[in-house]
Amino acid sequence: MDRFYITTPIYYVNAKPHLGHAYTTTVADAVTRFHKLMGAETYFLTGTDEHGDKIVKAAEANGQSPQEYVDAISARFRDLLPEMHISNNDFIRTTEPRHVKVVQEILQKVFDAGDIYFGEYGGHYCFGCERFYTEKELVDGKCPDHQTVPEYIAEKNYFFRMSKYQDWLRDHIRKNPDFIRPESYKNEVLSLLESGELEDLCISRPKSRLTWGIELPFDKDYVTYVWFDALINYVSALGYPDGDKFAQFWPHANHLVAKDILKPHAVFWPTMLKAAGIEPYQSLNVHGYWLVKDTKMSKSIGNVIEPLAMKDTYGLDAFRYFLLRDMSFGQDSSFSEEALVGRLNAELANDLGNLFNRTLSMTHKYFEGKIPRPDVEDIVDAEIKKLGQQAMEAFQENFSDFKFSRGLEGLWELVRGLNKYIDATAPWTLFKEKNTGRLKTVIYVLLENMRKIAVHLWPVMPEASEKMLAQLGISFDPAKVNLPKELDVWGLLESGHTVAETSNLFPRVELPEAAPEPEAPKKAKKPAKAKAEKAKPEEAAPAAPAEAIPAIEFEDFQKLDLRVGTVKEAEKHPEADRLLLVRVDVGEGEPRQVVAGIADFFQPEDLVGRQVVIVANLKPRKLRKQVSQGMILAVKSGDGLQLLTPTAGVEPGSKVS
Repeated sequence: MDRFYITTPIYYVNAKPHLGHAYTTTVADAVTRFHKLMGAETYFLTGTDEHGDKIVKAAEANGQSPQEYVDAISARFRDLLPEMHISNNDFIRTTEPRHVKVVQEILQKVFDAGDIYFGEYGGHYCFGCERFYTEKELVDGKCPDHQTVPEYIAEKNYFFRMSKYQDWLRDHIRKNPDFIRPESYKNEVLSLLESGELEDLCISRPKSRLTWGIELPFDKDYVTYVWFDALINYVSALGYPDGDKFAQFWPHANHLVAKDILKPHAVFWPTMLKAAGIEPYQSLNVHGYWLVKDTKMSKSIGNVIEPLAMKDTYGLDAFRYFLLRDMSFGQDSSFSEEALVGRLNAELANDLGNLFNRTLSMTHKYFEGKIPRPDVEDIVDAEIKKLGQQAMEAFQENFSDFKFSRGLEGLWELVRGLNKYIDATAPWTLFKEKNTGRLKTVIYVLLENMRKIAVHLWPVMPEASEKMLAQLGISFDPAKVNLPKELDVWGLLESGHTVAETSNLFPRVELPEAAPEPEAPKKAKKPAKAKAEKAKPEEAAPAAPAEAIPAIEFEDFQKLDLRVGTVKEAEKHPEADRLLLVRVDVGEGEPRQVVAGIADFFQPEDLVGRQVVIVANLKPRKLRKQVSQGMILAVKSGDGLQLLTPTAGVEPGSKVS
């Protein structure tokens, strides 16, 4: 059986969980669920790193002992997991006896082999990073991460002969292209190794300076350097050296980390493993930072995003979708609620939600809610099936390579394609024409593809996926799903089963209103002069308030013919950058052209398949040589624009009343 072992970094407990922690853990959860559906036996490890200088200082600041402090903060990380629907198999703490035992065993093994020696070292020590920096690593004399001047410390310590394994590590990375990915991080590590400047690693701290750590088994006056301690959790949790889990899962180990801890995982850890006689991990997967207004999140700046607040505001599955969809794995991504709301409305509410709601409603309208048996087929059915196969292949291939955003974009080709398929096949017309054989096939093709989409989305949005499948009359069991087979299998949705009447899993959301800016203090008025003078500009009387829009009679409103239409085509106006030529089906046989000033807010391809509301009886007029037969209604929202659209799909030409 295939196996898959995924680890998050064990999170340092000097602060409560933030967006970065939520992202890494959500990615690990999603990729674990994905490999389950691919037929693999999986194991998912996360936990907390609880030793070191920073823990002692944080505990002192809170008036607690180090143990009391780590117990409280570790519990926060553990409690976050069910809140985020995380399906980890184990949660390890570096203060647990099972971990301490393995750390001391490996230290003794490497010491006995002669790869740990005692020496004196002086260097620039950053207490924030809990590590020494060389002169070359400093930026303008400061720690590159904390922007503080390190303290020069000279002391006797124990050192790991890391430089001994430099050539081996370089060759191993070259021979195993997926050992570090994405490739940009692999190249960064190779550049370091090829410089020939890899130094030995200080792996101890004297108890005269720090007592909160794992005591060295060969010298009771020293504790273990936090990184040499923490990295070993990946094997201690599996019961190294003799545990069954270690034998089963370590050969399939995938580590997941942010780029700021690349060097410890890409250099320290594999050389430690080599020295201890343990095979290296399979792959190190490195992601970028979540930025807020192009700045890395920081407690000192005050721009930390709390994941539970986002989950409570927008829903957990929608938040999980955004995290995986918005960041291109390996690159930095900028977080904003505007981006989150925009993507949720466009892709979940408009695309996926609309697809489910329209199709379920039509199934009830045309077949009393029963899944029909497919009958008369057409070439468009074969085309949408082929598109579905391509979309699922793209999803599976990209998820396997940790390219989550690209995988979801591939799947959304099918979501958008199905919305276009509805418009192309026009089920409402087939119903009117009593073309029941063809109508049965169209509805079945939609429902079966919706089943496939829901199954593929389970790793990303587990609760929403299960609800979508329940709406299709399916009870979901991940053990019975095999994603590779979904590429070739068709027709698993059983005819005759009843589907839900409607679907409202992804309602449109609005940004919370920002707190009003405080008013600037008003300037004091100058005292009036005895003689009348010509008013100076700054003393001019305030402008009169705008006149209220006059009320109209109901009969005036009745003159407006507002219709729902489906966008069939859209393109840029050949002579105006801000105009789009939008062809809208309003149930008249031929689509009508509307010239719309929305090019600053929408790409033409984003409009195709969407339903809009138009003023249908507006007198035609030419705009830059193009005839416009109506007006698309939209709402100005901050700096953006939102199209008016029905909450569920309706037939083109439906009257707004």
